[in-house]
Amino acid sequence: MAPPLKLLVSFLLFCIFAKGTVSKSQRCGLSSVKVQQTNTGLKVGYDPVFEVEVKNSCRCALSKVFLQSEGFSSSMPVDRRAFRLEGISYLVNNGQRIPSMASVKFRYAWDRAFKMSPASMQVHC
Repeated sequence: MAPPLKLLVSFLLFCIFAKGTVSKSQRCGLSSVKVQQTNTGLKVGYDPVFEVEVKNSCRCALSKVFLQSEGFSSSMPVDRRAFRLEGISYLVNNGQRIPSMASVKFRYAWDRAFKMSPASMQVHC
């Protein structure tokens, strides 16, 4: 085998081997949880209603998804199965699995949108 061809084959084998050593769960970090908020245009009293979509962009299912949201409050009831306080973070979807590319939505009302960011999750590949 010619030296350039050996080098190419060695490189390809290295790439295949390296890809195989990364676990599937390592490919799905907190950045796989996308949190998007939209002002619905509705109001509860004077408070605007926000719809929150928590989307799983990982290729694997996620469960026990927790969000951080300091000072969160709502002037309307929030579906506790979709979003509730558990310790210091908020549990999404009652802790149940969120399939790949699926999302969970809930609404709340307050005078402003609260910052929400992923805190933790479990990956199921």
